[in-house]
Amino acid sequence: MPYEIDFLPAGDSNGDAIVIRYDSDPYYLHIVDGGFADTAEVVINHIEKIYGTGRIIAHVALSHADNDHAAGLIGILEHLDVRNIWMNRPWRWAAQCIESFHSNYTVDGLVASMRAMHPNLVEIEKIAEKRGIPIHDVFQGDKIGPFHVLAPSSASYGKLIPELDKTPTSYAEAATPTSYILKAMKELAEKVKEALNIETLDDNPPATSASNETSVVQLGVIDGHHILLTADVGSAGLTEAANYAAACGLLVPPRVVQIPHHGSRRNVTPAVLNRWLGGYPSSQWRGNAYACVGKDADIYPRKKVKNAFIRRGYRVYATRGKVVYDFQGFDMRSGFEPATAEVFSPDVDDE
Repeated sequence: MPYEIDFLPAGDSNGDAIVIRYDSDPYYLHIVDGGFADTAEVVINHIEKIYGTGRIIAHVALSHADNDHAAGLIGILEHLDVRNIWMNRPWRWAAQCIESFHSNYTVDGLVASMRAMHPNLVEIEKIAEKRGIPIHDVFQGDKIGPFHVLAPSSASYGKLIPELDKTPTSYAEAATPTSYILKAMKELAEKVKEALNIETLDDNPPATSASNETSVVQLGVIDGHHILLTADVGSAGLTEAANYAAACGLLVPPRVVQIPHHGSRRNVTPAVLNRWLGGYPSSQWRGNAYACVGKDADIYPRKKVKNAFIRRGYRVYATRGKVVYDFQGFDMRSGFEPATAEVFSPDVDDE
């Protein structure tokens, strides 16, 4: 089964929008995330230019509720013929997690509050109802075409809901920022040198947001090639995904991997990268790694993160306002200009 995967530009700042084609005759289209509201036009124009008008979209998957992933799906769903939507809606968990919130809340009141804080998800739900598109919850063990859902598990997702920014304030204790501030001051004061055999990526970085950790992690297996889509997931979600992949016999270095959260230093650690990609330094090419970054987001992917993928045998590419394209089994598109790989940066002094 051949495939093509396009990482599309999502504006001047960071955002995710991915279009995947798999199989040959007939072939299927699978959209993962839609970027910002104005990214919808980018996705629609790309699909109609490359695949033609009237093309059926077999699956649309929303990784998580952040605006730079969800907002563009509204226009996409209004314009294109979509057969399935995969997304999680936190208010469906209100009854299970209500004890984490103020005692004045009823379940119905908590649902109403959560829906008000997730207008993009509510709008997607309304469009789906109007157009008769089924919405599927998406958790570990589900299958979306050739893509296995590795994380989150339903249990992990439920535990994260009280910590989401887009839910009412819970009883969870806020973490002290003191250690984060001291760490940031130290990083600003130092200029670190890296090499292929010297890594300074943090073993225990400040945690990414709870919303990022709810990101759906998908692993496509197509003709033996593994495609790992991570959205904005952090090290906790990547570890959960690796554990599940190992249990299913799927934990091998992927040929294509999305660098989590545009290449943020908070989302990966040496340990979790070793688990997914293999150890370093690698003298062999293992695959391609892609960072979805904005045209003006020059500091992404972070140098330590970019270097971490390179030293493990991955060529790193960033969108930076352009379509970045990976394929197997299809001819290269006419007029396509291959992207230039990022280079290793010995000086690691990310601001």
